[in-house]
Amino acid sequence: MVDKSWGTPSPSADFRVRSNLTLEQRAAERAAAREARTRERAGDTEQRLKERLASREAEMREREQAREARREEEQRLAEGDPHAAAAQRRRGSGRKDVVREQRDTRSYATVVDIARMRELAKRGASLTGLAGAFGISVEAVEAALAESD
Repeated sequence: MVDKSWGTPSPSADFRVRSNLTLEQRAAERAAAREARTRERAGDTEQRLKERLASREAEMREREQAREARREEEQRLAEGDPHAAAAQRRRGSGRKDVVREQRDTRSYATVVDIARMRELAKRGASLTGLAGAFGISVEAVEAALAESD
């Protein structure tokens, strides 16, 4: 049987290459090797961080481009058909497939509350504003306000 000391040593952990170095010199070599491994790991970590930052920035640019494309598509859709655009629009709550329509309130009767009209006039509402809100003429508003004095 051949002893391990003959020829080139095998890379086993229990076999140490003998040298004429002192304990202090071997400790210094181990410390230097340890520092070299630390620097190598630090360099690898720094490289990974740079790559991760670059990939995150690229993903962020891609997301922003997708958002811009969606906004442009929604704008184009809104110009063509406002009801379809309203149905596509994201809402915070409620049904998503129902488009709210403006009610036709032309035939609704407005209750003319003279006390409310006087209160609004005290707060600074103009005669034309009151006339438009209550659906009556400016002269009728002036007459209603004159009754209170």
